[in-house]
Amino acid sequence: MSQRIAVLGAGPMGLGVAYQLVRDGHKPVIYEADDRIGGMAACFDFGGTSIERYYHFHATSDVAFFEVLKELGLTDKLQWRKTRMGYYFQGQVQPWGNPIALLKFKGLSFIAKFRYGLHAFLSTKRNDWRPLDKVEATGWIRRWIGEEAWEVLWRRLFDYKFYEYAENLSAAWIWSRIRRIGRSRYNLFHEKLGYLDGGSDTLLNAMRDAIIAGGGEFRLSTPVQRVVIENDSVKGVSTKDGIDTYDKVISTVPLPYVPQIMPDLPAHLLEKFKSVKNVAVVCIIAKLKNQVTDNFWLNVNDPDMDIPGIVEYTNLRRMDEHIVYVPYYVPGEHPKYQEPDHVFVDKVKRYLIKINPALQETDFIEVRASRYRFAQPICEPGFLDRLPPIQLPIRGLLVADTSYYYPEDRGISESIGLARKMARMI
Repeated sequence: MSQRIAVLGAGPMGLGVAYQLVRDGHKPVIYEADDRIGGMAACFDFGGTSIERYYHFHATSDVAFFEVLKELGLTDKLQWRKTRMGYYFQGQVQPWGNPIALLKFKGLSFIAKFRYGLHAFLSTKRNDWRPLDKVEATGWIRRWIGEEAWEVLWRRLFDYKFYEYAENLSAAWIWSRIRRIGRSRYNLFHEKLGYLDGGSDTLLNAMRDAIIAGGGEFRLSTPVQRVVIENDSVKGVSTKDGIDTYDKVISTVPLPYVPQIMPDLPAHLLEKFKSVKNVAVVCIIAKLKNQVTDNFWLNVNDPDMDIPGIVEYTNLRRMDEHIVYVPYYVPGEHPKYQEPDHVFVDKVKRYLIKINPALQETDFIEVRASRYRFAQPICEPGFLDRLPPIQLPIRGLLVADTSYYYPEDRGISESIGLARKMARMI
């Protein structure tokens, strides 16, 4: 007898769960609060250009992502491009991201450069994250690279992404981010990143079509209000349309929502879910007539700018106009997150013109702000040990979100990899 299975959330993780369930012969029903699939990878119409609300790229280590592309016959849609990094420091854009750029970098002593480079190199070579799991990240980095390189190259990244949480992050989590980009180099001097023709929609829509073809069903604009639990067992889900009965429920919604929709969980589990903190993001997307720089990543260290960097997406995926993402990561309870969109938009225009003084106000074709309250979990030392197990002590209930592939950073490939494991756990 086939089981009735509900999947909560249609982001990459929810789609990955449903996709694997269909491959295993099930017919899941997917509930999504948004009016579209994709979560943080969802696209929108930006003045006639379909593009992700939040920037995405693919690294050479994204194994789970490559597997799904192959299964869906989409491998030929993946394009690789040599990309560059830059650093805006002391009023100028400097090359960044390889040994020559580091040696030529203006504003650092040779010993500081050497220590920074050695730390980055060894981080890329390291495979075992466990020794770093319970180590605090800023102390770990400062011990390796020294105060001079810390101040110039790292401190603002922590301050303008994590604010009051900056001093209590896991070194393993930060290490995985250094390693992912480091391993996207096809040699010591060049990095390459990937994108899909048509953007993330190419993959998301193909997964959706495969799920529907296999008997799965989507209920968009239908947030689950409650997971019905009786006698330590899942009975179904409640939505605006009533109660649907299910044998199994797999939740991929952000963990902070779990206590709201599963209030009948044991108190100690509710406390664990409530203890996971997240930073929010206000992501400004600008469409311009002219290029800002020729870098995909541009790190920023400038006393007048409250951002750690910008992503010039069209230096990866070529388009007719130039698209720049400027993400403001900020804790959701911080006063800055309460500021209206136009405050962020005005600052971004000013910053981009400062970075490239040849730009003018008339170069901005369109600027848009997107917000996501639970953009990124804050991974403290020993983070994984503090999370409840994915298979909760409620029969038929599995819960995870992007927090669960710690120490890896959130990404489409990591989401799909964990999702397929969850689907097989039922």
